[in-house]
Amino acid sequence: MSRRRVVVTGMGALAPNGNDLESFWAALLAGRSGIGPITRFDTSRHEVKIAGEVKDFDPEAALDRKEVRRNDPFTHYAVYVATQAFAHAGLDMAKTDPERVGVIFGSGIGGIQTHEAQHTVLMEKGPDRVSPFYVPMMISDMAPGMISMKLGAKGPNYATVSACASAAHAIGEAARKIQYGEAEVMITGGSEAAVSPISIAGFASAKTLSTRNDEPERASRPFDAQRNGFVMGEGGGALVLEELEHARRRGAEIWGEFLGLGFTADAYHQTSMAPGGEGGVRAVRIALKDAGLAPEDIGYINAHGTSTTLGDSQETAAIKAVFGAHARRCPVSSTKSMTGHLLGAAGAIESIACIMALKRGVVPPTINYENPDPACDLDYVPNQARSLQVRYALNNSFGFGGHNAALVFGRFDE
Repeated sequence: MSRRRVVVTGMGALAPNGNDLESFWAALLAGRSGIGPITRFDTSRHEVKIAGEVKDFDPEAALDRKEVRRNDPFTHYAVYVATQAFAHAGLDMAKTDPERVGVIFGSGIGGIQTHEAQHTVLMEKGPDRVSPFYVPMMISDMAPGMISMKLGAKGPNYATVSACASAAHAIGEAARKIQYGEAEVMITGGSEAAVSPISIAGFASAKTLSTRNDEPERASRPFDAQRNGFVMGEGGGALVLEELEHARRRGAEIWGEFLGLGFTADAYHQTSMAPGGEGGVRAVRIALKDAGLAPEDIGYINAHGTSTTLGDSQETAAIKAVFGAHARRCPVSSTKSMTGHLLGAAGAIESIACIMALKRGVVPPTINYENPDPACDLDYVPNQARSLQVRYALNNSFGFGGHNAALVFGRFDE
């Protein structure tokens, strides 16, 4: 069976530095960080006091007041970006078979804010005061469930949960549904709302977060020699993937094309990458083969690039292993320098960055890159966006548990 072509016809974004696609993209090109002091809770007893919070967000832009109360913020974010993407694609469900429209959405943690709040209720007021909406608010699959309810999508519907690779897995799974004829349209991506006391405390205890509290906008510094951990971010990203002929028939604007995926496991350690990024190496090679491309065809890499000491050097080693001499010619940037790490949503907003780079002919920078590290010696597009016509782009996502996902996108050519 020949595979059908999959194109991107809509996108929606909610990030610490932008509440829609165009404002998010403008912030990336301007090198504008969305990281600042945490405002959601009292951080006086916390070692880490900074995060990338979304700003001026009104969940009633996507949900009615009752739905807002009965859903966790990660679902608010998911529905918001999905409805953005659906509108951006110009889709009309009245003119589309709803059974051929599906939703696959990722979240690494799901409703942790609800879990934390309801545990407090349990401890302070007793089990009979726990909300009857606690379970549906907490579970990760409620994001795609609510998206389907709001948009009327009756096709394949489920969540992917693979830590920081969750959204990338969702996008790849959604593309496969279209490639092999199970759907015509898929709404996909990821959301995360993990800026909460227990989440920040847990990651801080694991020594993965930056403690550069006095200069939050400079705290996320991927590949820089003075990096000292990632910064938690929140938000979401959504893509509308569509079968090419379906998109053409309705005259949709095409923003890019999905070309390949590679999914692997490290089978090595709970939180550390395999030496040399071995699992990531295999994921990228599989994705390139799936796309029918050679390493030298890739013109831009949006790196996982979290700003951790070991992770950035391991990813650099993995890129060198796959791309050889081309690794030093290929621009690599980490937009986490501006958004922080959106965990399960990272692969979605970073795939959007790849697609926009392909469409607009400019690649976003890695900001806060000031001190070269001998272990990280590639072209990280330091501090300023770069005009560059790119035909193929790669997005890397690596998650706790040894989950590796690589996605390849292309500039759309008839």
